[in-house]
Amino acid sequence: QVQLVESGGDLVQAGGSLRLSCAASGRIFNIAAMGWYRQAPGKQRELVATITSGGRTNYADSVKGRFTISRDNAKKTVYLQMNSLKPEDTAVYYCSAEISIYAGGSYYPSWGQGTQVTVSS
Repeated sequence: QVQLVESGGDLVQAGGSLRLSCAASGRIFNIAAMGWYRQAPGKQRELVATITSGGRTNYADSVKGRFTISRDNAKKTVYLQMNSLKPEDTAVYYCSAEISIYAGGSYYPSWGQGTQVTVSS
Protein backbone atom coordinates (compact mmCIF):
# COMPACT_ATOMS: atom_id res chain seq x y z
CA GLN A 1 0.00 0.00 0.00
CA VAL A 2 1.33 3.39 -1.02
CA GLN A 3 0.30 6.67 0.56
CA LEU A 4 0.91 10.24 -0.50
CA VAL A 5 0.18 12.84 2.16
CA GLU A 6 0.13 16.54 1.32
CA SER A 7 0.50 19.38 3.79
CA GLY A 8 0.98 23.14 3.78
CA GLY A 9 -2.27 24.38 2.30
CA ASP A 10 -3.69 27.50 3.90
CA LEU A 11 -5.50 30.79 3.44
CA VAL A 12 -3.13 33.54 2.30
CA GLN A 13 -3.43 37.05 0.93
CA ALA A 14 -2.59 37.86 -2.67
CA GLY A 15 1.14 38.38 -3.05
CA GLY A 16 1.92 35.97 -0.25
CA SER A 17 3.77 32.66 -0.25
CA LEU A 18 3.12 29.07 0.72
CA ARG A 19 5.16 25.89 0.66
CA LEU A 20 3.42 22.60 0.01
CA SER A 21 4.93 19.24 0.92
CA CYS A 22 4.01 15.73 -0.12
CA ALA A 23 5.53 12.66 1.48
CA ALA A 24 5.26 9.17 0.01
CA SER A 25 5.23 6.12 2.26
CA GLY A 26 4.47 2.43 2.18
CA ARG A 27 5.70 -0.32 -0.08
CA ILE A 28 7.90 1.68 -2.47
CA PHE A 29 10.82 0.37 -4.51
CA ASN A 30 11.39 3.47 -6.60
CA ILE A 31 9.72 6.76 -7.52
CA ALA A 32 10.05 8.22 -10.99
CA ALA A 33 8.35 11.55 -11.76
CA MET A 34 6.55 13.48 -9.05
CA GLY A 35 4.25 16.41 -9.54
CA TRP A 36 1.64 18.82 -8.40
CA TYR A 37 -1.78 19.32 -9.95
CA ARG A 38 -4.65 21.54 -8.93
CA GLN A 39 -8.39 21.70 -9.34
CA ALA A 40 -10.43 24.83 -8.86
CA PRO A 41 -14.20 24.68 -8.29
CA GLY A 42 -16.02 23.94 -11.53
CA LYS A 43 -12.80 23.33 -13.45
CA GLN A 44 -10.83 20.31 -14.57
CA ARG A 45 -7.71 19.19 -12.76
CA GLU A 46 -4.65 20.79 -14.34
CA LEU A 47 -0.92 20.25 -14.19
CA VAL A 48 1.04 22.75 -12.10
CA ALA A 49 4.57 21.34 -12.13
CA THR A 50 6.46 18.07 -12.44
CA ILE A 51 9.96 16.92 -11.58
CA THR A 52 11.82 13.80 -12.68
CA SER A 53 13.99 11.69 -10.40
CA GLY A 54 16.97 13.45 -11.95
CA GLY A 55 15.61 16.89 -11.17
CA ARG A 56 14.31 17.99 -14.55
CA THR A 57 11.31 20.28 -14.06
CA ASN A 58 8.30 21.33 -16.08
CA TYR A 59 5.81 24.10 -15.24
CA ALA A 60 2.46 25.32 -16.40
CA ASP A 61 2.78 28.70 -18.10
CA SER A 62 0.51 30.25 -15.49
CA VAL A 63 2.97 29.54 -12.65
CA LYS A 64 6.35 29.94 -14.34
CA GLY A 65 8.57 32.35 -12.45
CA ARG A 66 6.37 32.17 -9.33
CA PHE A 67 6.34 28.50 -8.32
CA THR A 68 9.30 26.18 -7.78
CA ILE A 69 9.07 22.40 -7.52
CA SER A 70 11.78 20.38 -5.79
CA ARG A 71 12.20 16.94 -4.28
CA ASP A 72 14.20 15.07 -1.68
CA ASN A 73 14.63 11.52 -2.98
CA ALA A 74 15.93 10.21 0.33
CA LYS A 75 12.80 11.45 2.09
CA LYS A 76 10.49 10.48 -0.80
CA THR A 77 9.11 14.00 -0.60
CA VAL A 78 8.21 16.61 -3.20
CA TYR A 79 7.76 20.30 -2.46
CA LEU A 80 6.07 23.23 -4.16
CA GLN A 81 7.22 26.71 -3.20
CA MET A 82 4.55 29.17 -4.27
CA ASN A 83 5.39 32.87 -4.34
CA SER A 84 3.46 35.93 -5.54
CA LEU A 85 0.21 34.06 -5.12
CA LYS A 86 -2.86 35.27 -6.98
CA PRO A 87 -6.57 34.68 -6.30
CA GLU A 88 -6.67 32.53 -9.44
CA ASP A 89 -4.25 30.12 -7.74
CA THR A 90 -7.05 29.14 -5.38
CA ALA A 91 -7.65 25.41 -5.73
CA VAL A 92 -7.19 22.02 -4.15
CA TYR A 93 -3.60 20.98 -4.83
CA TYR A 94 -2.88 17.30 -5.40
CA CYS A 95 0.42 15.49 -5.29
CA SER A 96 1.15 12.71 -7.75
CA ALA A 97 4.00 10.22 -8.03
CA GLU A 98 4.88 7.41 -10.42
CA ILE A 99 5.80 4.49 -8.16
CA SER A 100 7.06 0.98 -8.63
CA ILE A 101 6.76 -1.45 -5.73
CA TYR A 102 9.43 -3.97 -6.76
CA ALA A 103 12.56 -4.15 -8.91
CA GLY A 104 11.69 -4.40 -12.58
CA GLY A 105 8.06 -3.62 -11.86
CA SER A 106 5.91 -1.21 -13.78
CA TYR A 107 5.32 2.32 -12.57
CA TYR A 108 1.81 3.38 -11.61
CA PRO A 109 0.51 6.81 -10.67
CA SER A 110 -0.47 7.41 -7.06
CA TRP A 111 -2.36 10.43 -5.80
CA GLY A 112 -2.70 12.26 -2.53
CA GLN A 113 -5.99 13.43 -1.11
CA GLY A 114 -5.29 17.10 -1.73
CA THR A 115 -4.66 20.23 0.28
CA GLN A 116 -6.67 23.44 -0.02
CA VAL A 117 -4.95 26.65 -1.05
CA THR A 118 -7.05 29.80 -0.87
CA VAL A 119 -5.72 33.17 -1.98
CA SER A 120 -7.74 36.21 -0.96
CA SER A 121 -7.67 39.45 -2.91
